[in-house]
Amino acid sequence: MFYSNIDVSMKTKLYTATCLFILFLLSLPMMVQAKAVHLLPKPKHLLVKTKEKAFRLQRDVVLDDATATPLLKTFLLESGCRVVEKARAKVRVELVDSIPNMYDYVLYGYDNEAYSLQVREQEIVIKAVKPIGVIRAAQTLQQLSEGYDKRKSIEAVEIVDYPAFKLRGFMHDVGRSYMEFDELKKQIYLFSRFKINTFHWHLTENQAWRFEVKGLPQLTDGRFATRHPGKYYTQKQCRELEEYARQYGVTVIPEIDMPGHSAAFERAMGYEMQTEEGVATLKNILTQLAQTFVHAPYLHIGADEKKITYPKFVQIMTDHVRGFGKKGVIWYPIQGDRTGADMAQLWSTAGRLQAGIPNIDCRYNYTNHFDLFADIVGIYKSSIYYSHRGSSELAGFVSAAWNDHLLSSDADIMKQNNVYAAVLASASRGWTGGGRQYIEQGGTILPNEGEEWEDFNDWEQRFLFHKAHSLKNEPIGYVRQSHARWNITQPLSHLDKRHLPYAHIPDVKALLEEVKKEKSQVVAGSGIYLRHTWGNIVPTVYDDKALNHTVYAWTYIYSPRRQEAGALIEFQNYSRSERDFAPPAGHWDYKGSQVWLNYEEIKAPDWVQHDVRVEHETVLLDANCTARKPIRVQLKKGWNVVLMKLPYIQTDKVRLNKWMFTFSLTDVDGKNALEEVRY
Repeated sequence: MFYSNIDVSMKTKLYTATCLFILFLLSLPMMVQAKAVHLLPKPKHLLVKTKEKAFRLQRDVVLDDATATPLLKTFLLESGCRVVEKARAKVRVELVDSIPNMYDYVLYGYDNEAYSLQVREQEIVIKAVKPIGVIRAAQTLQQLSEGYDKRKSIEAVEIVDYPAFKLRGFMHDVGRSYMEFDELKKQIYLFSRFKINTFHWHLTENQAWRFEVKGLPQLTDGRFATRHPGKYYTQKQCRELEEYARQYGVTVIPEIDMPGHSAAFERAMGYEMQTEEGVATLKNILTQLAQTFVHAPYLHIGADEKKITYPKFVQIMTDHVRGFGKKGVIWYPIQGDRTGADMAQLWSTAGRLQAGIPNIDCRYNYTNHFDLFADIVGIYKSSIYYSHRGSSELAGFVSAAWNDHLLSSDADIMKQNNVYAAVLASASRGWTGGGRQYIEQGGTILPNEGEEWEDFNDWEQRFLFHKAHSLKNEPIGYVRQSHARWNITQPLSHLDKRHLPYAHIPDVKALLEEVKKEKSQVVAGSGIYLRHTWGNIVPTVYDDKALNHTVYAWTYIYSPRRQEAGALIEFQNYSRSERDFAPPAGHWDYKGSQVWLNYEEIKAPDWVQHDVRVEHETVLLDANCTARKPIRVQLKKGWNVVLMKLPYIQTDKVRLNKWMFTFSLTDVDGKNALEEVRY
């Protein structure tokens, strides 16, 4: 509950008892074993048989599987079962012609993933249309077995499940930022547990070429790389990764970007791609790519961000790809003729669905621009390209971590780009479908109550359960935010000098009382965009008309005891693709934002990088809250008040002038939200 004008003395005693009881209930999911309520994505049809006993693992079982799906047997063995010829407990797999109420459509290279699952005390029955459905059922069983310290079991359930969108993917741009081979394998394994089924591997960029080409060693020669020189993947590794991914039902789509993003190619080869020599070399490269990724239904040829001048360039390359029984993917829009492309991957606001071929929605899934909290709300709430389910012209989505900026490690790339939360928010929407509106209409704001809030809170609880279990060793900055509530005032003009940036505030308590008299609205979440990264294209609280105005955000937070806590605080999220100035010394941002806790100002950190432009090849250090430790704050017992001043002014120090704030109370390490507090 949230009180906009609270009488603290009248409500404290009642609220103390209430919040302690709620704390107990909310903490239960993290304390108990996995149940169907933790499944992520949420299955289409679920019946929990509360009166039936669970199927106990760690015993002898008979496995009757005509598909011989390795993942199912691996799951049983890793769960302590012994697969034998005779036993009371049985796991049985049947291939059937259809699954009740299933939805499916034709997409080259992607089979029907529908399955049904019945779990009883002595028997598990899996039915699937294709073997890939058995893999999806096994991944559901994996999730249902999580969180058991001793005797593992699986809750008695009946599930019928199938995806709304057939292609659900994640992408890494290893051309810019090389990621270790074993790290990529681990991510494929972990993401597949949540029914991600595509890894888009962007292998080449201006900075470096990462795919080994036999006979052309200069392409991967460190002398021609500007980042992570000498780092690349051998063809043997590529084959190994593809075979590994297949075990988990993941398709690899490798990309050689052409004719743009090709500076590394030009440095190594001494000529451009759009020449006779270049085209001949690219055909050789695509031949080796096709022979390496033998199971890939698609090869991605990029084709974006450079004017295509070579006649019928896309047609020539896709015709060559088709010669290996594969299809060609391009980015869209491109600066030229797309004739011949078999699939379009939509990027930027200019990306529009291309009729007659499958399309992948990637328009707002660039996680390099995402903040820690608000963008997760936006991408989870959103439908996929205005649609509630896929079709022959809408394949699905890819969540892309375009890490243009140099970061210190693979873990830093994953944490600063919030990859796990972003991909799994998209994966949930891709599997379940729906979404009330596309993000261009729905925006990033989380209502403080109602159906949208309940839906997001449900997703969040599921995600945080898995963060504490299968993802417990991964660099995830996201913590619970749906419980947070903020009052946000209307824009107040800078003509009133009190609201000017950096204006001296002699009496913060008096300022708050004045602020509380202003018209305001209540929103939920720990990260709020007042104006988005993409301006007015993605609706938030305010638009350009609020320039040269200031708003205030404020809330009361109840703590049952005096305690030290961590605070994740941010007023300018630094995109991992920019060359912006690091924060100014002594200040949170270049707009004059301030924050007070119990009327005492929380000072900005002593920035390691400050007042200097951080170039792409300089490591971005502590500008983002995910890259530094939380600010330590002291909460008093009872009600604590937080006030934030949020001016909106133009600044030439950052290209994407995000008008926003992040404030989240956590444990001192920033690992989890401080659950015992209430807003």
